[in-house]
Amino acid sequence: MTPELTERITTLYPALLSLPSAELSGGLGTDAQLFHFPANRLIFDEGAPCQGFPMVLSGGIRVARGAPSGRRLELYRVTAGELCVVSTSCLFGQTPLSAHGQTTAATDLVLLSPQGFERWCQHPAFRRYVWGVMADRLADLVELAEAIAFQRLDQRLAHALLGRSNPITATHQELADQLGTVRETVSRLLRRFESLGWVRVSRERTEVIDAVGLRSAAQGPKDT
Repeated sequence: MTPELTERITTLYPALLSLPSAELSGGLGTDAQLFHFPANRLIFDEGAPCQGFPMVLSGGIRVARGAPSGRRLELYRVTAGELCVVSTSCLFGQTPLSAHGQTTAATDLVLLSPQGFERWCQHPAFRRYVWGVMADRLADLVELAEAIAFQRLDQRLAHALLGRSNPITATHQELADQLGTVRETVSRLLRRFESLGWVRVSRERTEVIDAVGLRSAAQGPKDT
């Protein structure tokens, strides 16, 4: 790795500076590779062995679970400076990957080999950093599980729309993957939201025109 690239990595992942300088430079010099991926490229798949510890420099990765029926559920996204919990847990447990990852845009990442990751984890400060991130992500996944179990789909869709920049350029399939449902259901709910005057729907574009009404839908029916 060049000094410029090393500085870029440590700026995005400052916890790496807790490593001894020789360990950091050695790991990046001999155990890491830089990869460039186009948008919508599958970079790891369910059931495959984990190839290493990814550190995203630009772009992003959508991590999701799939079912034989073709339905998918987006678990989380990894952007620059963030960690992929699925990859990390597989490295710790030496198990196959439990989800797949696909780039959301042109993406640059550095992949540290499993051997390099194991050596870095021998240093307590780096290990605490990784475990801390995994704990935060676990809380997000618990929140996702609660939403799936206890919230209606129209609530979750309204919440997902409010959580994106307006207008929303995600396709109906992308929204369906985020919610763990099928495209037809999302399209039907969007048409209902449009009939209520909350959104305006066109091809690959949804515009929120009544955020108050949509927020009411996200909160769900009031208890009586």
